[in-house]
Amino acid sequence: MAGHSKFKNIMYRKGAQDKKRSAMFSKLAREITVAAKSGLPDPDANPRLRAAVNAARAQSMPKDNIQRAIDKASGGEAENYEEVRYEGFGPAGVSLVVEALTDNRNRTATNVRTIFSKNGGNLGASGSVTHGFDRVGLVAFPASAGSADAVFEAAIEAGADDVESGEEIHEIWTSVDGLHEVARAIEQALGSPPESVGLAWRPRTSVDVAGEDAEKLIKLVETLEDDDDIQTVWGNYEMSEEVMERLA
Repeated sequence: MAGHSKFKNIMYRKGAQDKKRSAMFSKLAREITVAAKSGLPDPDANPRLRAAVNAARAQSMPKDNIQRAIDKASGGEAENYEEVRYEGFGPAGVSLVVEALTDNRNRTATNVRTIFSKNGGNLGASGSVTHGFDRVGLVAFPASAGSADAVFEAAIEAGADDVESGEEIHEIWTSVDGLHEVARAIEQALGSPPESVGLAWRPRTSVDVAGEDAEKLIKLVETLEDDDDIQTVWGNYEMSEEVMERLA
């Protein structure tokens, strides 16, 4: 399993995620609200909002919840969330990039530092980790959107840089500037909406993790993801399918 992808481990953690559905909807709503405030409250005219809404729909978030999050931004009732990035190291020297949306930077920083220290990691300074990653665009389609060949052809035709297809998901990597144009072109070609569209941190090299280190790392990542302010966690680790299944 590649640690740079937040999608590939979904199948192993579905049960746990189902129990946390309320918290997941809260995070999705926060991203929708921030996206709506950053531009027009119309998904067709606001690529970030369109991506946030698609991500919410992919997780079966009720339409009323989605519209409520958009209306909250439009009505000026939404909290002022700040986008913050943290960088740190986990077991086996794994590099982690943590992205958050917060209305209290001090609270979030304290929580992130505590989570790292209690789970075998340590928080680093800004730039201590991201130099080993590339900032790119990432579009994810469910496997049902088409065969690996069909998705590859559509992605290359749309101008994507790379494609990785697995049993559950197709991941298409793009430039930052071309992200939404590529996503829209692939969607039109496949006739299926993406599961997620957004910016990502793609590692240049990976660290193989197994045994006790793998167990500690998964606990660290899951604890970070459980924090209300944290939206995504990216890492440069690799784990085998067997290890993931055992730790699920």
